[in-house]
Amino acid sequence: MPARRVHSGFRGPFGNGRRAADGGQPAAGNGLRAAGGGQRAAGSRSGQQQRAAGARQRVAAAPGLSGGRGSIGVVRTISGDVARRTFLAAQGFTDPRPSGPVTRRHLQRVLDRIKLLQLDSVNVAVRSHYMPLFSRLGDYPPALLDDAAWSPSARRPRLLAETWAHEASLVPVTDWPLLGHKTLPRRWWKHYAPLLERHPTLAGDIRAVVAERGPIGAGAIEKALAPEGRAGDVRPRPPGATWWERSEVKQVCEYLFAVGELAVGTRRHFERRYDLPERVLPPEVFAAPPPDPADAARALVAKSAAALGIGTETDLRDYYRLGPERTRTAIAELVEAGELEPVAVRGWARPAYRSPSATVPRAVSGRALLSPFDPLVWERDRAERIFGFRYRIEIYVPEAKREYGYYVFPFLLDGALVGRVDLKADRVAGVLRVPGAFAEPGRGLPESRIAAELAAELTTMACWLGLDGVEVGERGDLAAALRSALRAG
Repeated sequence: MPARRVHSGFRGPFGNGRRAADGGQPAAGNGLRAAGGGQRAAGSRSGQQQRAAGARQRVAAAPGLSGGRGSIGVVRTISGDVARRTFLAAQGFTDPRPSGPVTRRHLQRVLDRIKLLQLDSVNVAVRSHYMPLFSRLGDYPPALLDDAAWSPSARRPRLLAETWAHEASLVPVTDWPLLGHKTLPRRWWKHYAPLLERHPTLAGDIRAVVAERGPIGAGAIEKALAPEGRAGDVRPRPPGATWWERSEVKQVCEYLFAVGELAVGTRRHFERRYDLPERVLPPEVFAAPPPDPADAARALVAKSAAALGIGTETDLRDYYRLGPERTRTAIAELVEAGELEPVAVRGWARPAYRSPSATVPRAVSGRALLSPFDPLVWERDRAERIFGFRYRIEIYVPEAKREYGYYVFPFLLDGALVGRVDLKADRVAGVLRVPGAFAEPGRGLPESRIAAELAAELTTMACWLGLDGVEVGERGDLAAALRSALRAG
């Protein structure tokens, strides 16, 4: 069967009355505004030009966008504390953890909140996409996520698909079309044009192999091409190469994945196994017309706002890594439609926008360890602005120059980031190692309580990872208290 090529972008579920995945709202009510209630006619250049001109006018008038003062008379002001509690509620940290077994329904609840899970190759403690679910649900079977993303069945259909969003991410399958390469700004894959020019038939040859043998990894694709000479003079991965030194076949696979002509059917030992999008996505998602990029951007900004509760233009843009101009236009249109509320936050230098779905809890209680790639902290400037928590990942910092450690997890307690721990899962020894434990100054909580809550959460995490216990090293001002709390617990 020949590979089916997707030429003009991603196919999407919108404009046909289907409901989006983030809580069942109709597409038009979630930032996708279609003239006359239907799909905009492709190729209507005059209509597109009029819309672009109107969007530019709205951007100029919107508060905080392109310097405009806006036509809205009153913008209410809220405190930084209200913004913080709004953010925590939007991210699911006011939802109670399940008291019984964690099910697919709980997984869906978290996905409805945070919208995506960032993927990362670092496995020193646990891979990043598993951790946000643990942070919000507690001990859960990782197979629950694996099945939803990479091992679907007739009884449990695929909920998630891989694509480029904030970074490489798992997103709900119905959101995959929104993240087409025509919606997002061109990223690293724009540098692959010379490679494709040097090997003009390679992309088609790779698609043909995937169509015949997928899901299949890049190494197996390269071997499949070699006997027939189709790999030509393509440079293989050199012996002893680093993780980033990819073969040219792998680079083209990644390019085709980035632009939506390949999808990820499954993973084996975290290696992507590529397949055709029509064999990965539900038929109704793949067959639907691709969304207009401006409509898709507006939907993504609305989703960003729902996931953050409240954010600046930069915050809303960063969640899906949209381009500045497209984000500003989307914000202006959402404000005009009453689907975003402009607000001012005391202590914030820039205007903010609040989702109409946002809630403000009176207080936030509970605890959680956070991956460096959790959406609560992945935008470092926002974490510092909201929580007063300066965080930098130190993986690439020489050991002698690290301030806190190699792979450091912030610790959330009662709505504040009160500490951080350097973590390593020592699977040979069967222990969760804590080389360093640090308290944040000025948090107003007794050290003994922080240590006791942290000890309890580390013990739960060790159990979740199948480890027998927790061992604390010597580094950090919280280490001694943490060791005492573990002994007492």
